[in-house]
Amino acid sequence: MAVLLATLAGCSTTPERGRQPAGASTPSGASTPSGASTPSGAEIARGRASWYGPGFHGKRTASGERFDMNALTAAHRTLPFGTRVLVRNPQNGREVVVRINDRGPQVRDRLIDLSRAAAAALDLLQAGEATVVLLEL
Repeated sequence: MAVLLATLAGCSTTPERGRQPAGASTPSGASTPSGASTPSGAEIARGRASWYGPGFHGKRTASGERFDMNALTAAHRTLPFGTRVLVRNPQNGREVVVRINDRGPQVRDRLIDLSRAAAAALDLLQAGEATVVLLEL
């Protein structure tokens, strides 16, 4: 029995962080504090980003952790929880690394929902949304 368990354990794999999962059609992501990692430069996706904050602060995310609008996190429909991505605002060149910890956005034409802190880093709080580029770390 122990040999069987050891053999099966050796067959398991862990997906790489920051990579698109097999079969995902629209990759995008999240990461951690700006400058924490150097991006590989590979574009994952381009689309509209929006942000969420006060009404959700302290509530549970889809990953089970409590949402902190002051943390550098984001919601994405398909990227695995814990995935880190670089989000770039091409209109002003600002960038931030976020970590995916929630599912969304709930609005159909949006690619990613950013925490208030991530949106502030990209200077899109006032506009509420902007076109962004997601880059692999």
